[in-house]
Parts: sequence; C-alpha cells; structure tokens
Amino acid sequence: MKNPKRRRVTEEEESQRIERAERAETAASTDIISSLPDCLLSHILSFLPIRDSAATSVLSRRWRHLWILVPILDLDFGLEGMLMNNYFWEKERTFSFMDTVSMILSLRNAIPDPKPLHKLRLHCSSSDSDPSYFETCLQDPITIVQLQELDLDLYFPNQPLELPRSVFFCTTLVVLKLDDDFLLNPPPASTCMFPSLKILQLQHISYADGDSLSTLLAACPVLEDLTLIVNYFLLKHAGKFNIIVPVPTLKSFFISCICVESSSYKLHINTPALEYLRFIGPLGDDVVLEDLPNLVKSVVNIENHKTMSITNYAKRVGDFMGLLYNVVSIELHMVTLQILYNVSNDDVPKFHNLSTLTFYGRLQPDWNVWHAIRLLLCRAPKLQTLAFRLIYHADNGSIESIPDSCLEESMDVPECLSSHLTTCHYKVLSGFGVEMKLVKLILKAAKVLKTMRITVRSLLESKAKLQVQEELRKFPKSSQTCQIAFDYENK
Repeated sequence: MKNPKRRRVTEEEESQRIERAERAETAASTDIISSLPDCLLSHILSFLPIRDSAATSVLSRRWRHLWILVPILDLDFGLEGMLMNNYFWEKERTFSFMDTVSMILSLRNAIPDPKPLHKLRLHCSSSDSDPSYFETCLQDPITIVQLQELDLDLYFPNQPLELPRSVFFCTTLVVLKLDDDFLLNPPPASTCMFPSLKILQLQHISYADGDSLSTLLAACPVLEDLTLIVNYFLLKHAGKFNIIVPVPTLKSFFISCICVESSSYKLHINTPALEYLRFIGPLGDDVVLEDLPNLVKSVVNIENHKTMSITNYAKRVGDFMGLLYNVVSIELHMVTLQILYNVSNDDVPKFHNLSTLTFYGRLQPDWNVWHAIRLLLCRAPKLQTLAFRLIYHADNGSIESIPDSCLEESMDVPECLSSHLTTCHYKVLSGFGVEMKLVKLILKAAKVLKTMRITVRSLLESKAKLQVQEELRKFPKSSQTCQIAFDYENK
C-alpha cells in the first residue's frame, strides 16, 4: 500500500538534483587537479603547444604563471603575438617576436629558483630579429644552464649572428639544430666540448673558415646523428671547406652540398658505427670513406661534374659506391645511375647483401634506361625488393621519340630476377610508354615474382586509370604466382 504522505518528486526537482551532482563531481575533479604540485602541473603543460598552455593562465591566480614554468620554450613567429596579447590583455598592441621571447624569459627569471629550461626552440623569419638580443639571451646562464635541446632558425637581414661562445660550453646539450643566419666559429677543440651531444643539424649556416666544422665535430665524442646542408654561397670566404668526420659513435649521416664545386671541399669520413648514409651533391676531388662495416642503408644522389670527363668521373663514382658494398638497402638517383652507366662492367661494385633497391628521380627517355637498371641488377644477386619512384613528363619528349634501344631486352637475365626478386613496386605511374615498358620487362624477366604493386597517379582521369590497369594485366609474366595489385597515390 502506497504511503499517502510521500510527496512525488517533480521533474524540476529531479533536474536540480542531477545538476547538483554534476557540479559536485566537477568540483571534485577540480580539487584533484588543484592538489597536484606546481612541478607536476608544469610538466603536464609542457606537452601542450605554448599557446594552449598560456591559455590556462586565466583559470585562476595560481595558474597565472604556471605555464611560464614549463621546461620547454617553443616559439614560432606568427603565433606568439596572439599569445602575448591574450596573456597581457593588451588587444591594441602587437608584440614582435623579440618582445615575446624577452617577456617570457624575463618572467621566468623573475620567479625565485625557476625550473631550468630543457628545450629552447626559436623559429623566426621576420626581419625584426635583433642579433644582439639573441646573443645576450644565449649568454644568460639561467637560460642555458641545463639546456638539453637548442633549435634555432632565425633570419637576420644584415649579417649572420655568430653563435655565442657560451653555447660551446653547454655540457648538457643533447640536440643542437642551427638553420639560416648563423656563423659557426668554435673555439679550439681542446676547450670546446659537447660531451652529451647526440644530434647535430647544421643547415645553410656560414662558417668562419674551412676548418670550423671539423673543429666542432672533434668536440662531439658521442655524436650519433649528423645532418649537414652546405651551401656554396655561404662558403665563399671560408676557403676550401673541410668536412672531416672522425666520430666513432656516429650512426646516421646526411650531407647535402648545394651548388658546391667539387674542388671546393674535402670529405673524410671515419665512422665505423655508421648505419645510414645519405649523400646529395657532386662528388668532391678529395673524398675518403673509411671502412663502413655496419652500413645498412644508403641514399645516393651524386650529381654531374661540370669539368671532369665523364669517364674519369664515372670511375670515381664507381669507387665511391664500392665503399657501400655492405648495404642492405639503397636508394639511387637516376642521375647517379646514368653516371655509373659509363663505367665498365668490371668497375661496377657488387652488392652481395643488397635486398632492397629503389630508383628515384627524373626518368629520361633519351638514354639506355633498361640497360643501366639491368647493370645494377646484375651486381645485386640477392635482391628481393625492387622499387621505382620516378618522375616522367611528356615535355621530356613524346612517347614516339623514345629510341627502341633505350628499352630493348637482353637475353642475359640478372641472377636476382631469376631466383630472388619477389616484390616490385612502381610508384606514381602515369601510363607513359617508357614506364609501361619498364614494368613489362620486369614482369617478363622476374621468374619468382610474387607481387607487382602499381601506384597509379591520382591526377589521371578515371578512364585513363582503367586503361592503364587493363593494359598491365595483359603483360606476359614469367612467374605464375605473381599478382598485380593497384592503388592510388595520396593527393
């Protein structure tokens, strides 16, 4: 029997009860966050973009300066003006990049016993950058005392900024990245020391003299990853540029020589632990590569020599490639392949461990494409995966103008095609005759091929894509188990 005294709960009261419960739950969650210490909160904020972490300053008085305590300062020009306007509520003022950096560092230094910065990343392409200010900033002991990562990409319109001497004595640095308007002038290696530096990237910077880089590298005893993009226009006053890399711990090395004359630099590499090497540029007159027993992967884009005869230069390129004998994977630019084609067969190195070979670059219709490719295939007896990442444009010459000799077949099938090659991938195929003939030759010669994967260019019309697929399916195949798979490139 129902109790007549029991009052029925109205919908409005139930809604109020649920609302109170939700507020209580939210308050409890807020209390949990508020109970965390500042050091932990700042650590959490360090995973957010600085704009988002600065936005937390409006939550309460306690949160006002928490974002300044984060151990990471990552600033890009174009975003920080809005950040500072939001923080200081000065809607009518536009803060420059230097204003932003200055204010943040001043706020950090004003806090008693601030947590040291671990990462400082400043990227700015604006002409309002003042070299003297950044020099002062990087000389501040509070800024660099325990710095682990320094990443600077700054533009100074009048003259490059010489990297402050204090940076060369930052013993905690693990990562150093410099791009654009910096002048590298390190002190003698006996005094300059980076005992913890593992990653070094120097891109488009200037050097005080030809030995500046070698001096710096001699002070990096545990370096593992090195990236050098050398621009000839920044080396005019450095004399002959010496790239001497005697780093026994180095595992990855990327070097790109832009517009650099082969006679203007010397390259000596003594890196027995090296596993990855990428080289772009003309091969210099003085190149020495010590034994590279641990080299696994290499990307090679050796450009043409402007003055040396093609025969002599091809021999030099062949000798360079021979030093990569132990690699398992190679990506080879078509220009380099074209140079190697001028080497006699006996001078082309043999790659006994090579299992993956990729040809990339512009596909020229006026030279012996297949003969050059076959030359490399014959020197890689255990090759299992072959890939093409080629660019071919109709303006290179009409399809009809391609000489038959450029893609003529040979009765001598490379060993890898007869017994090892199981996968071939032609990336971004447009359906031109020279591309189709390459695929046809591989299908006809590869006797144990399992997969021929074709990535069709997405810009082709639907009808053209279907025509390409239908034609490829008609090509004869030596391998009865080979499957042709199609997909489309991502736009």
